[in-house]
Amino acid sequence: MRIIAGTARGRNLKSPKGMSTRPTSDRVREALFNIVTPYVPDSRFLDLFSGTGAVGIEALSRGAAKAVLVEKDRNTTKIILENLDLCRLKESAEVLTLDVAKAISLLGHRREIFDLIFIDPPYQKGFEEPTIEEILAQAILAPEGIVIVESNKVDLPPETVGVLRAYRREKYGDTALTFYRHDIKGEP
Repeated sequence: MRIIAGTARGRNLKSPKGMSTRPTSDRVREALFNIVTPYVPDSRFLDLFSGTGAVGIEALSRGAAKAVLVEKDRNTTKIILENLDLCRLKESAEVLTLDVAKAISLLGHRREIFDLIFIDPPYQKGFEEPTIEEILAQAILAPEGIVIVESNKVDLPPETVGVLRAYRREKYGDTALTFYRHDIKGEP
């Protein structure tokens, strides 16, 4: 697993041994960033269920101003910190070793706002919709912000969650990416 583009391009990332995490593949990560490239520079990026941190680190490498990476497993967050050091991006990142719901609540309490929020929960466990609902409840998504959900292609998240509407879905092998933004009346 490597960083695809930007200041840390080509750097290989460490990942935990075993099957406790399922890193976003290079192919899916490249497709994701090809779609959101115009929104990344100077953005505030939130990476939920971070695993190795590859997606948040990729965002920083491509010019995001700040990334918050959330992973509840302590051993995995140590690897995220090592990867941030390896890519020389630690100063622009914050790593939270917390359950995602608690992290979102903390970020809401701190009144943090994010332009891009990436959610990559364990597949087929039903975390997608409650996570998006908590993001909305804590008001941490910027008005023009985008939420991206990685899921298994046979278990897609709903078309709408609260005021967010899926405006794009892409499939790559067994993986799907669903892109949400605020449902603006009169927009196709």
